Amino acid sequence: MDLMPVAELIQAPMSEHLARLSSILAEVIPHRVIAQLAGNCSYTPFKIIGESPGRPGDVITATEVAALRPLVPAKGGWQGRARLAGVDVPVLALASDITGQGALLVLVRTDDTQVPGEHVMSAQALWDLVTAYREGLRSEPLPGSLAASRAAAAARAVAIAELRDAHGAPLTALLGVLRDRTLDDANARTRAVDLAVSALTELRSRVELDRVLMEERAGDAFARLTGSLRRILRARGVRLELGPPPTEDGTDRLLPADVTHTALAVVRATVHAYLDDQTHGPDDDREHRVHIGWKIGADELRAIVRDNGPGTLSRDALDARRVTERLAPLGGRFDVDAVPGWGTTVTLAIPLASSSTPRQDPLTGLGARELEVLGQLARGRRNRDIAQDLHISESTVKFHVAKIIGKLGVSSRGEAAALAHQWGAA
Repeated sequence: MDLMPVAELIQAPMSEHLARLSSILAEVIPHRVIAQLAGNCSYTPFKIIGESPGRPGDVITATEVAALRPLVPAKGGWQGRARLAGVDVPVLALASDITGQGALLVLVRTDDTQVPGEHVMSAQALWDLVTAYREGLRSEPLPGSLAASRAAAAARAVAIAELRDAHGAPLTALLGVLRDRTLDDANARTRAVDLAVSALTELRSRVELDRVLMEERAGDAFARLTGSLRRILRARGVRLELGPPPTEDGTDRLLPADVTHTALAVVRATVHAYLDDQTHGPDDDREHRVHIGWKIGADELRAIVRDNGPGTLSRDALDARRVTERLAPLGGRFDVDAVPGWGTTVTLAIPLASSSTPRQDPLTGLGARELEVLGQLARGRRNRDIAQDLHISESTVKFHVAKIIGKLGVSSRGEAAALAHQWGAA
């Protein structure tokens, strides 16, 4: 397989991934439709490209694609015929186990010829690569993409709710009328009932699928976090202590996936900052401990990380681990309470719901050259050094700096540099 198109696929915007994937696979696996059902693609977990194999107006649904998942090995491919858009068609389905929620790719093929094993393996490797790349973005998200992901998820939830309200009641009323035995033309009535039932089933399935793909149970997320931390701390001789279950009422609540992933990232970063700060002197025979606890209230997830170390952990140490940068897009915050000789308590809070007006990346209004200058400025470079690196005059640098300060609405180079660090431009 030529690696250049693969590299271009990874570098492309996520909205273009499926189309580029189809183009690469078309050479070895001819197909007329490609569909994905991937929980780690927050923009469009379910997406189709290509012409429907059924009658005009019939479309492949998320429910039909999800029905193929049990046929596919945990990681591997399945070939056969499946009913999509109301017709039986030859398909190749590929599953990737890189993400806990699973990622399914379905190709509606042009014929029933068995796809050679080496082509299936190449397609599987490519799908695993795309899935791993998306999972990496979700686990270590750039602030701008995380904010966009949350806005997209919120907009999709609103759209689904509107669809349910708009179509649920009319379809239910239609069923009531059509089931009335006083009506004639039984065959037409039966057909109409079947169509209405199918529409309601698909609508409910779509809502459930979106919930499964975009939410995670608090207990599952906390278990993933503590499992990874145990391995890290055991190697350093540090004991991990856990707080009570994440929710006060004992129920395992569903949380937005972007909240749980951000919580895992910032807690891990805080623990690593503690390990960096930890000191073991020759006479230090204390048992070193880290306590992790989650509390989930009505409006926010609150994570507490407490240690019995030297008590010198600072906000700067956490900023170096990008804690502020990771929390900012979701409106999160943290506090540090360090007591020398006794240890440090870090409290991290993440809102469970996005605000009605999602926070926008302030750097989007800057041009390409202004972003270059801002990146240099954020690294503490002087105007003369910036001019030399970018091969422009010092007066041009001053002009760009003035424009940057004006566009960002800040009053100094330092404030502009702080925004650059916060939004990942440094």
